[in-house]
Amino acid sequence: MQDIATLAGLFAAAFGAASLLPMQSEPLLVALLLLADQPAWLLVLVASVGNTLGSCLNWAIGRAVERYRDRRWFPVKPHALARAEGWYRRWGRWSLLLSWAPIMGDPLTVVAGVLREPFWTFLLLVAIAKTGRYLVLALATFGIAG
Repeated sequence: MQDIATLAGLFAAAFGAASLLPMQSEPLLVALLLLADQPAWLLVLVASVGNTLGSCLNWAIGRAVERYRDRRWFPVKPHALARAEGWYRRWGRWSLLLSWAPIMGDPLTVVAGVLREPFWTFLLLVAIAKTGRYLVLALATFGIAG
C-alpha cells in the first residue's frame, strides 16, 4: 500500500509541476530514485505520465483561453503568453520539445492549445520531451550516486 501511495504522490507532483502552478517534481523523483524502493523505470514512467497529462490539461486550457484570457484570475500573465506565442509561431510544433524547460515550457503547452495544435501531435512531442527529461535526470542521479 505504501508503494501505491508513493507512486500516487509522484504522479500528483509531476502532474502539478506540468500545470501552471509553481511546483517541482524533480527533487521528489531524485529522492525516490536514491531510496531505490521502486524500480527506476517505474518511477520514470509514473513521473512522465503525470507530467505529460498535466501538459494535456494546459493544452485543454489553451483551447478555451480566448474566452478567459483577459480575466484577472487567468493563470498566465499576458507577457508570458505573448512570449510563448512568439516562440511557437517561430518554431512551430517543434518548440514543444522544449515543454520540459522551466518557466517557458508550461506556457508553450497552453499556447499549443490556443493555436489549435492537433492533440495527437502535441501528445507525442510533449511525451518525448517530458520522458527525455526524466530519463536524463535518472541517469544523472545514478551517475552521481553510483
